[in-house]
Amino acid sequence: MTTETKKNIAWGIRYVIAFLFLLSAVAKLYPSPYFAISTFEVKQLYPMGFSEGVAPYFSRFLIGIEFALGLLILQKNFLRTIVIPSTILLLVVFIVHLTIETLSNGNSGNCGCFGSLLPMTPVEAIIKNIVAVALLAWLYIILPKTGEKTHNFWVLTTVAFAAILAMFMIAPIQPIESNFSVTEPEQTTIDSSTIDTAKTEIAVPTATIDTTKKAQEVKKEEVKVEVNEPPKHKSGYATYFSNIDKGRKTLCFFVPGCDHCRDAAKELTELRRTNKDFPEISIIFMNEEADLIPAFFKEAGAEYPYKIIEVIPFWKVLGNGKDTPGVKYLWNGNEYKYYWGINDNKFDPVDYQKVISKPYAELKR
Repeated sequence: MTTETKKNIAWGIRYVIAFLFLLSAVAKLYPSPYFAISTFEVKQLYPMGFSEGVAPYFSRFLIGIEFALGLLILQKNFLRTIVIPSTILLLVVFIVHLTIETLSNGNSGNCGCFGSLLPMTPVEAIIKNIVAVALLAWLYIILPKTGEKTHNFWVLTTVAFAAILAMFMIAPIQPIESNFSVTEPEQTTIDSSTIDTAKTEIAVPTATIDTTKKAQEVKKEEVKVEVNEPPKHKSGYATYFSNIDKGRKTLCFFVPGCDHCRDAAKELTELRRTNKDFPEISIIFMNEEADLIPAFFKEAGAEYPYKIIEVIPFWKVLGNGKDTPGVKYLWNGNEYKYYWGINDNKFDPVDYQKVISKPYAELKR
């Protein structure tokens, strides 16, 4: 192999590796830096054992290092002695982690290598990283062994420091407790044109009451209807909606700019139009593109009581391993159905209609 050929191959490998690392870093900032990084922390770092205090720093440091390595692989300073070995080491760490994850939980879900921009299973990520390690090993072999006396170490430190600092600047760490609400449930305007104003009552199968029966018999029948419901239970959502544990409720977890969330909201609105006894709808929105909420309700065809909470608290409330859109059926605070994500467990309006039509006697089986 001639020197010129080796040089061309070396530059080809460097471009490929640079592209992979820069794409990985940028993808972890999609669709917006704070949202993407916070989601990466909750879905990838928390399950690995990182605490809420450490995860925000580690996530930004990791993405900054990916940016730095993607840039440094294209320069000449300490390329064979520091940059290539460091890049290989990082990839090996990823491979070991993904292998353990696959053996423990199977080859499912998104490994997070390219964020939500390019979902990738753990096995796909392992293959990608092994190929990258092989390319870097080849690059190490074919690069000329030149002296490093004239190399500038400050180039490495400056690029690395600048890349890490940039992550903290474009996605500042926010207090974990930070949350705010835009509206109280009682203050939210409901589109009356889409609601049947008839009083909502719990639909339960009862025998037809003869109007000639005595008042005492009617009272006995009414008592039976009132008993045919689950006992009171604290759902944990009273912080957001004070009456959430009273009666039948539909609690939703949506992101304002999420197309799947908007589709679920439209389907719920259509169900409510055809069912006067439909469980009252309340929404917990993630604080991501909150300015799109008016457009969200316009597309949904109605407005509902809602609260807005920050990204990390939202993922916690949604539930570990869950994804949006989320739709829960609650009755007196008891959870009887939970749809989430866009795959096997996604919201199904036909199934939900069947669930909410069931009396308590059938639901508790």
